Amino acid sequence: MVKIVLSFLLLFSFSFSDELSESKDNNLTSKIKSFLDEGVYEKNKSFIDIIFDPESDYYVNKRVDVVKVVETLKENGLLNLFYKSPQEIQLNFITSGSPLFFVKLMGDTLRNIGYYRYVTTASTLSSSEFTWSINLTSEYATDPLILQTELNKNGANIIDINRKSKTEWMYVVDMGNSFLNLLELENSQDIKLKRSLYAHWLNCSKIKELKIISSRRNNWYPYIAYYDASLHLLKVIKEDERYNKINLEIPKEAKYIKISDLYSLKNVKDELTLYPSGSR
Repeated sequence: MVKIVLSFLLLFSFSFSDELSESKDNNLTSKIKSFLDEGVYEKNKSFIDIIFDPESDYYVNKRVDVVKVVETLKENGLLNLFYKSPQEIQLNFITSGSPLFFVKLMGDTLRNIGYYRYVTTASTLSSSEFTWSINLTSEYATDPLILQTELNKNGANIIDINRKSKTEWMYVVDMGNSFLNLLELENSQDIKLKRSLYAHWLNCSKIKELKIISSRRNNWYPYIAYYDASLHLLKVIKEDERYNKINLEIPKEAKYIKISDLYSLKNVKDELTLYPSGSR
């Protein structure tokens, strides 16, 4: 009877040890493996064990700190994000936040890190998440550390990364505390908007009124849009005639304002001067 009990305990011990090993492999180790080719991992396994010691440094709130993992692999010459020639890259982004807000936030983020030309290939919305996929051509894969740094400026955070292939990556982004990192309009603080190929976005949550004066060199046909905190469209002003000045009353629910031209921003060759007033 004693032998049977001992045998059972030994079997349980080995089984539990295997589960711990498997659990460990399914977390940090498996994440490391996912970023490397199998041959690279096996050839450098001992070195990898050294640079990822202690393993506790690579966990945040019981999940793997994937951005730090990629950074460590890159810094130690194990992960090369550059290609020999320009490649078509697919980036997939997943979030549980507002789709409109997320696409705007990610679009600004990509532009800020140098990706100006990309094509949306798919977008899927379910009850629990939103997926946005884009294609672009580049000589290097997106650096997760640079992407994370830029997202942090908007209160967003990368919580998972999957490298499906050398040219396809997937990012899971937490938008729980996100916002658009825009210039805030404040009472009696004039702003000059310089010529731009892109619409001007600003935070208008602190003001009641806004006067915009267009330079004489402009042929400005105002297009003004107001959005709430989730980027739901509240109101649009479209003027089919040239304006030198326009006075606006900011809707109470508006947090963001987009200032553009009805036809083309090429019409705005010089500055637009903004005169905010009132506080709320």
